[in-house]
Amino acid sequence: MEKEDLKVLNKGEEEEMELQGYRLCRWRLALVGLGVLCTGGFLLLLLYWMPEWCVKSTCTRTTARDAEVVLLRSTDEFRRWFLARVRVMLAPGSNPFHSLDTQTTSPSPPSSLSSPSSPSHPFSSSASPPLANGHTPHSSDGSPAQELINRFAEYQPVQIRYFTFHSTKYYWNDEVQNFEVLAGLEDLQVSCSTLHSEHSAGLSRNQQEYRRLFFGVNEIAVKVPSVFKLLIKEVLNPFYIFQLFSVILWSADEYYYYAVAIVFMSVISIATSLYTIKKQYVMLHDMVAAHSIVRVSVCRANKDIEEIMSTDLVPGDVMIIPSNGTIMPCDAVLVSGTCIVNESMLTGESVPVTKTNLPNPGPGEREEETDSAYNTEEHKRHTLFCGTNVIQTRFYTGELVKAVVVRTGFSTAKGQLVRSILYPKPTDFKLYRDAYLFLLCLVAVAGIGFVYSIVLSIINKVPAKTIIIESLDIITITVPPALPAAMTAGIVYAQRRLKDIGIFCISPQRINICGQINLVCFDKTGTLTEDGLDLWGVQRVESGRFHLSEESACKENLVKSQFVACMATCHSLTKIDGQLSGDPLDLKMFEATGWILEEATEEETALHNRIMPTVVRPPKQLLPPEPTTSPDQDMELYEISSVYEIGIVRQFPFSSALQRMSVVARLLGEKRMDAYVKGAPEVVASLCRKETVPEDFAEVLEGYTKQGFRVIALAHRRLESKLTWHKVQNVNRDHIESNMEFLGLIIMQNKLKAETPGVLQDLHRAHIRTVMVTGDNMLTAISVARDCGMIPPQDTVIIADALPPHNGQAAKITWRYADKPTKISRLEEVTISLEDNYHVVEQKTQELYHFAMNGKSFAVIEEHFPDMLQKLVLHGTVFARMAPDQKTQLIEALQGVDYFVGMCGDGANDCGALKRAHGGISLSELEASVASPFTSRTPNISCVPSLIREGRAALITSFCVFKFMALYSIIQYISVTLLYSILSNLGDFQFLFIDIAIILLIVFTMSLNPAWKELVSRRPPSGLISGPLLFSVLTQILICLGFQTITFLWVRHQPWYTVWTPHTDVCNHSSHINVSDHNDTELDDHNIQNFENTSLFYVSCFQYLIVAIVFSKGKPFRQPSYKNWPFVLSAFSLYVFLLFILFFPLRSIDEFLEIVCVPFEWRVKLFLIVVVNAVASILMETFILDIILWKLVFSRDKQGSFVDTPAAPTPQRGINLGTYKCLSWLCCPRKMTPKARYMHLAQELSVDPDWPPKPTTTTEAKPRPENGSTYHIMINS
Repeated sequence: MEKEDLKVLNKGEEEEMELQGYRLCRWRLALVGLGVLCTGGFLLLLLYWMPEWCVKSTCTRTTARDAEVVLLRSTDEFRRWFLARVRVMLAPGSNPFHSLDTQTTSPSPPSSLSSPSSPSHPFSSSASPPLANGHTPHSSDGSPAQELINRFAEYQPVQIRYFTFHSTKYYWNDEVQNFEVLAGLEDLQVSCSTLHSEHSAGLSRNQQEYRRLFFGVNEIAVKVPSVFKLLIKEVLNPFYIFQLFSVILWSADEYYYYAVAIVFMSVISIATSLYTIKKQYVMLHDMVAAHSIVRVSVCRANKDIEEIMSTDLVPGDVMIIPSNGTIMPCDAVLVSGTCIVNESMLTGESVPVTKTNLPNPGPGEREEETDSAYNTEEHKRHTLFCGTNVIQTRFYTGELVKAVVVRTGFSTAKGQLVRSILYPKPTDFKLYRDAYLFLLCLVAVAGIGFVYSIVLSIINKVPAKTIIIESLDIITITVPPALPAAMTAGIVYAQRRLKDIGIFCISPQRINICGQINLVCFDKTGTLTEDGLDLWGVQRVESGRFHLSEESACKENLVKSQFVACMATCHSLTKIDGQLSGDPLDLKMFEATGWILEEATEEETALHNRIMPTVVRPPKQLLPPEPTTSPDQDMELYEISSVYEIGIVRQFPFSSALQRMSVVARLLGEKRMDAYVKGAPEVVASLCRKETVPEDFAEVLEGYTKQGFRVIALAHRRLESKLTWHKVQNVNRDHIESNMEFLGLIIMQNKLKAETPGVLQDLHRAHIRTVMVTGDNMLTAISVARDCGMIPPQDTVIIADALPPHNGQAAKITWRYADKPTKISRLEEVTISLEDNYHVVEQKTQELYHFAMNGKSFAVIEEHFPDMLQKLVLHGTVFARMAPDQKTQLIEALQGVDYFVGMCGDGANDCGALKRAHGGISLSELEASVASPFTSRTPNISCVPSLIREGRAALITSFCVFKFMALYSIIQYISVTLLYSILSNLGDFQFLFIDIAIILLIVFTMSLNPAWKELVSRRPPSGLISGPLLFSVLTQILICLGFQTITFLWVRHQPWYTVWTPHTDVCNHSSHINVSDHNDTELDDHNIQNFENTSLFYVSCFQYLIVAIVFSKGKPFRQPSYKNWPFVLSAFSLYVFLLFILFFPLRSIDEFLEIVCVPFEWRVKLFLIVVVNAVASILMETFILDIILWKLVFSRDKQGSFVDTPAAPTPQRGINLGTYKCLSWLCCPRKMTPKARYMHLAQELSVDPDWPPKPTTTTEAKPRPENGSTYHIMINS
């Protein structure tokens, strides 16, 4: 049983995998080696393509602990297999965090780091002996393990088992009996106070080298593979192996020209592919390597400062941040000082961010929640991330700004981003899965032909060599060699068109998926509305009452008020090159005061020993004249009279989780300090003393937010005199942000971008749902949603307020209506019309209500009402106060009900959501923000419809190309199969002409149709295996089969028909055509030249062009084909050429193409066959398919799409309801059970009498024994 253990790696994370251990087995290896020899190397290829077969055929199962090879399988929907070799490393210890400088005989020196081994420490082993002191001076460059072991020779070295997968090392941990990743200092679960007390001294050289054995070199190494390696990897692709097989086969059959042409095509294809892949690797390598290796100064445990290369850094090193800034080579947490950082590389937002030192709670506070374990996500305002640019630092003069290295290499934030680019998840899209199914169908068809040709050849006593070659040839005909190149052409063209309109794409495969998007989530600030806010006014509070609102705070009588002081100090602005820079909201607020910000020079700082000496003061003209100075004014700071200045002592930066920021400031001359807070009104009010918050606070706030204003509240508190400068530096923000006095509200106006309403209207017309996901206040968000047309004025907004379980009470949701609907009767109308099942009426009832909720409610509903969440996202339009990770969870919830979700944000806190959505588009000025698949240079949402239109065009192009390539192979297959029946075949140059002159030319030009100029309400199908597409392909196959068979049989019934020989001359019986004499032709070994071959060659050539034109559709997703001039020119030229050689044969062309002369009347008959074939194909595709079948499928699709404008039936399209029902019953019998989960839910809810919830009702969670939850609705009394 022990051998069958299955381990789970990275449990609960995105990269969760199952792991099985294997040991190499010699006799199995020998057997496989024999098999490889017997199959000529093919078995080796098969094992290369299938890692699980490779491991299972050469190894035996064992425990994960004893494994030599591990077999990994992803637990996501793709279930991919990987294998990795387990390696063994010798080290002087088993835990990187054990101290090498600890001696057993005497207490450890104070300068060394002695982390106690505890069960929570990974890789600690009770068996590992304590290690003696090895203080020997040596260079700081990376030493091998052996050198370290030699220094500790009296102890037995420990064997460390590990494997590397996707640039991450997994080490065996005896305690948990599993492989684990060593991320960095976070593995120790170290608290903030411990980080200051035990980890801020630095490491000795020995410790640094010992840790480097485990953590490796601090470098995000993007190795650019050699051309040879890439070539081998590319050539070993199954498709190219199939091509190689085809070329060998054709050469054996003496089809040299065609074989050379295919080799030429393959070489070009491989060369292009290699160039593209190599270019991407080089670009990524350059992006990463640009600043990854720098010289850094580190503090040693003996308080020395040493300069080393950044590649030598390990978690636990204390790095000194230079005052003139640097590019961070690792993730590190600030333990002293402040930094101004540009994080645009990670977030796409180039606004400088202030990073403060990690709080260091005093001994009395350490037991409390305040001293939590350090976490990069929670403490990101204190963490400097790898790859970000530290612009400047600030601290006491002469003191160093220090940061403790937390993570290095690929474990850093930048490393994780690079890994996600290097090892992307495969794109799960129905089109690609269906393409493989379709290829399998073609292989099955080829199998039938294979058997047919063998049987036929045996009956006709054909030699064995010819039987093998010709039957295998059928397979190479059926699976088209140019398919992958043809499929990518459309995407490449779409990517080029997107680039032309300023949309950059780093994941081209997603362009097709964007064609399916039926719901788009928008961030509000900076996306739907202008980035900058304008100050509309202020409303101050005194003695717990609101004053009247005032337009400006820049007044003489307010200059010394706490309200203005709060506006002037509570921000994270800084001067960079003399320019004020920081958050746009802070900038507007500070500018509104008219005050001046000064950052003291180093000389001034030296005088006063100030920490963060940022000073703000009003301009002199605003200050009232002061003839005398106050006697208690502190004259030793500045010898200037009548100065009113406030120094900012400590900043607690804005946190989206806390929804507030605060500062500690001190007025010049005052002994006590002041704390100022600004943030979300509800949050700030909750931190204030009750008597200071006006009674009508909620009504006043609602009044502003309903009008769409962004409201920020201010609060203030005088701090205790015992809080000195130094104590303030280490105090926890919760101590500061409590018991405040409410000062009032700042009302900011956030104007809609001019393009927003028009774009949203276009999306609504196209039946694409729009959702707002914002960090702003809910009522503000609802107001903006109404203003921009996301919520029509007549619709009701239902707010879901969810409360978590409390004091033994279950979690509950209270439903309230944001503003009363204008007509109550409309809601009654819902109940009546819900009885009717017509989809048109259903749709009318669905636009009546929208759900809105905040982040807290969303979290409660997700945890306690998981089945309710799916119903809410079906009509949820506004999600306010959402944290960045909640935005991602919302995207996942929408995808969970089968929506294709687009996300449009400004890239700042939307990174996770942008990456998770099917099509994430960042409105960033950076050309290629690594955070999202698409980046738009146009700073408004007009890029969203453009992206969807291009996606639809690319998707339809992919369908057209695939259908055309399938038909091309089937048409050729029919011709060859018919000719095989008379032991004939197509000639080498006939194949060449068809494949090169017709197919490649057509396939690369038919992909050039640009996107249709507007978004339509129809959506293209998501897969090839759909009714209309299959109907289209099958009917065209039958038409082509019919006309080729008619040609083949009819030619044999012609009065002039005879078995063709080089001396046959039927042309002289015909009319006046000047014909070529074939008497001198050599004997034809392959029986290529005959009347059947010539007739089928003519007809099939025209068939390729007919299906190309029939499948190359324009409206409603692409521009019409006649606007695609390269395609028109190619098709027209080919038609002219084919008609010319049909009616005016030239001897040189006839000889080259190995076609024979036929009578003129037969040429006319062939022309008639082609014309009738064209008419039949066009009628079938345009009339039967487009008018009848497409209509049914799309009307069914519309049934589940929820729009905010009633979609009335379109009578001009034609069929009355009775005919519609009859046809839909015939063609779509499963209409009532739609495939998409959201449609299915919509049908369920349409007949639910309790949905939507009525106002003043409460839904309570009732736990069930099994997973999930249930609930019941109760009406409040």
